[in-house]
Amino acid sequence: MTVEDLRRRYDYNYWANRKLFDVIAQLTPEQFTRNVAGSYGSVRSTLVHMLSAEWGWIARCGGPARPAQLKADDYPTFESVLEQWTLVEAYAREFLGTLTDDDLQRVIEFTLGPTGTRLMPMGELLQHGSTHGVHHRGQVALLLRMLGVAPGNVDLLFYDIERRAAVV
Repeated sequence: MTVEDLRRRYDYNYWANRKLFDVIAQLTPEQFTRNVAGSYGSVRSTLVHMLSAEWGWIARCGGPARPAQLKADDYPTFESVLEQWTLVEAYAREFLGTLTDDDLQRVIEFTLGPTGTRLMPMGELLQHGSTHGVHHRGQVALLLRMLGVAPGNVDLLFYDIERRAAVV
């Protein structure tokens, strides 16, 4: 894995997030916070979990520090989530811009809940961070469907098609 591979993964994530954000912006405040299903219950809670986790992985690897784990109640509106997400995306892009391929081999020590202290290469942790977002975007897409809103298709294939079309 190279830094360029990671940047592509994170660029894809931010593209896919923006596609979903365009749909989420159509929800009423009640729909945004409604406990529907899934691991985190609501669109808001799932987004805040995604945001907190992404910032956490970037911070563990040496990026800007995250305060305590983010809580959904601190983000009452979609706009408040979007504002924080914009900052975290900028933090991640800035951090990824400082890395070299050799940095990705650096071993990071981290603690993850009850599993205890672990050691892993930075590249694997950052790859996990990007994959984690894909998993939870799928959950958000299902929640949107349950709320009667079509989320659209945010597959990597469509990111690549759109990106190539922009170059032509």
